[in-house]
Amino acid sequence: MTRRHLPALLLTLAACFGAPPPRTPDPALRVDASNVQLDEHWARAEALYRAGRWASAATELERLGLEFTSADPRMARARFYLAECYFQMKSHLQAVREFRRVSDELPSDPLAPDALLRAGDAFADLWRRPELDPTYAQTAISTYQEVQNRYPGTHASQVAQARINELNDRLAVKQYRAAQYYMKYKADDSAILYIKDLATAYPRAKVVPEALVTLIAIYQRLGYTEDIRETCAFLRRFHPQGQGVAEACADPAPTSAGRG
Repeated sequence: MTRRHLPALLLTLAACFGAPPPRTPDPALRVDASNVQLDEHWARAEALYRAGRWASAATELERLGLEFTSADPRMARARFYLAECYFQMKSHLQAVREFRRVSDELPSDPLAPDALLRAGDAFADLWRRPELDPTYAQTAISTYQEVQNRYPGTHASQVAQARINELNDRLAVKQYRAAQYYMKYKADDSAILYIKDLATAYPRAKVVPEALVTLIAIYQRLGYTEDIRETCAFLRRFHPQGQGVAEACADPAPTSAGRG
């Protein structure tokens, strides 16, 4: 008997002695699935998604993505859910790709603004600590600005501005920490450059008053009286209630003084 006849013989013997044949796995969703099957799989996908079973939900949603046409009203939500599953599973770049498919391929869908917003959130989540490379933070800001440009007046646009403010605050903190590092080693010129750049790039950041008060202290130590005057003018205009501002600028230097 050849080896190729062995599986058929085993099935015959199993039938003779009453043992059931091996069970074949349930077929995956077919390309020509009926509307009833699509509805069943959609209901299953939604249930898995709402239960937080991200991996199982993603599997169902991936299958549905091959079945739904662009005219199907569930297409945008299926892709949005799939993107959220990837996000929750920390597959950030896959999440970005699926969120952008909603906003780019279905730009008039009600979910499109939120999908683009969530793409920005995925980039922002990749930049968790200020000491890390800020590339993802900057990409997130660009994405949030795209939300504002493409969907002005929407709730997503308002949230995008809040997200931009948060990231700018964190980027400013990164700059300030770099300045403090140089101050630690008495590299005053480098510290001055970092703080001035911080104030220029992120003038409304929460850390700006503290950073500029620190800058004034450096100027005082170096005798840069005109720089003190200019910095205090900036603080009084943009951050009059900032911590330490009143004290740092209470006794301005005389106008005749210059850099020491």
